[in-house]
Amino acid sequence: MTIKKMSKDPVNNPEHYNMLDIEAIDLIEMSMTKDEFQGYLKGIVLKYVIRYKHKGSPKQDISKGLWYLKKLEEKIDE
Repeated sequence: MTIKKMSKDPVNNPEHYNMLDIEAIDLIEMSMTKDEFQGYLKGIVLKYVIRYKHKGSPKQDISKGLWYLKKLEEKIDE
């Protein structure tokens, strides 16, 4: 589990995901099996890649997709 301070990094640590003392991604992971969480991460990667040209900040969305892809890679290695 990762507990982080709020920062102004919209890719690696968005403020709106740190409303509690634990990040939303960690709460989501705790509520799922390993396979479910990996599927969730895969879906998030696809979401960011598919819509990166349509939200106004393509590079940021690609960076977010890469962040989730790296997280998926870490979970596969565990």
